[in-house]
Amino acid sequence: MTDQQDPLAGYTVGVTAERRADDFITALERRGATVRHAPTIRIVPLVDDDELRAATDAVLAEPIDLAVMTTGQGFRGWIDAAREWGVSEALLGRFGAARLVVRGPKAKGAARAEDLTEEWSAPDETNAEVLDYLLERGVAGLRIAVQLHGAPLPEFVGALTDAGASVVQAQPYRWLPPVDVDAVIRLVDAAIAGDVDALAFTSAPAAANLLALAGEHGRRDSLLVAMRERVLCACVGPVTAAPLVDQEVPVVQPERQRLGALVKLISAELPARAQARR
Repeated sequence: MTDQQDPLAGYTVGVTAERRADDFITALERRGATVRHAPTIRIVPLVDDDELRAATDAVLAEPIDLAVMTTGQGFRGWIDAAREWGVSEALLGRFGAARLVVRGPKAKGAARAEDLTEEWSAPDETNAEVLDYLLERGVAGLRIAVQLHGAPLPEFVGALTDAGASVVQAQPYRWLPPVDVDAVIRLVDAAIAGDVDALAFTSAPAAANLLALAGEHGRRDSLLVAMRERVLCACVGPVTAAPLVDQEVPVVQPERQRLGALVKLISAELPARAQARR
């Protein structure tokens, strides 16, 4: 039985995130959940990321006409790394002299915190909206800096280059394989065995790599059956959910793409599913 204070008592939630995992886990445990933590990816430290430094140097090499910021966390991370390298003022100067388009309120807030003003913000926080906005206004001959987050956006960048733009891609928070693959496989086995009630995802690479690692260890099909039929798959937003949706896995998402909203959603969905089964 659960109550309003501990709605997740008796439930086990698998957390696949590395970044901000402690806050996420604490919030779930406060609601009574048992949490199994198995990061499916790890993050390259920004200041040590040679690819990010090369992208920063490319932006600084000559003026840009347009800057696209997709996430607040990614933008802040980029600027923090630039401060460590001693080039933050020059980088912000490039952005300040360019048109700025952001993907939503988080990116907008991060930009404004650095005294930058956006030309436009995507109402529904999607890359597709941003791309449509740019293509409708024309990008031929423009030099564009695109801040990615976590994973490349080949279709997005390809559409801009096909339309005549020159694109510099900067990807804060690149992902690498997890340190403890065995922990991930134990989580996969627990989900297959019915010992995990929900899997929570906060990034698309984490979701995609869970499936990839399961496949490498001969468990992909069994995991997909469990995710389609028994395990609640909760994603922070549509970008995160995409690798699962592509595999016909039902997902739930909060209206607001925030960790707190994801915790509340899991807290509501798991007891509701149990009640429906009863």
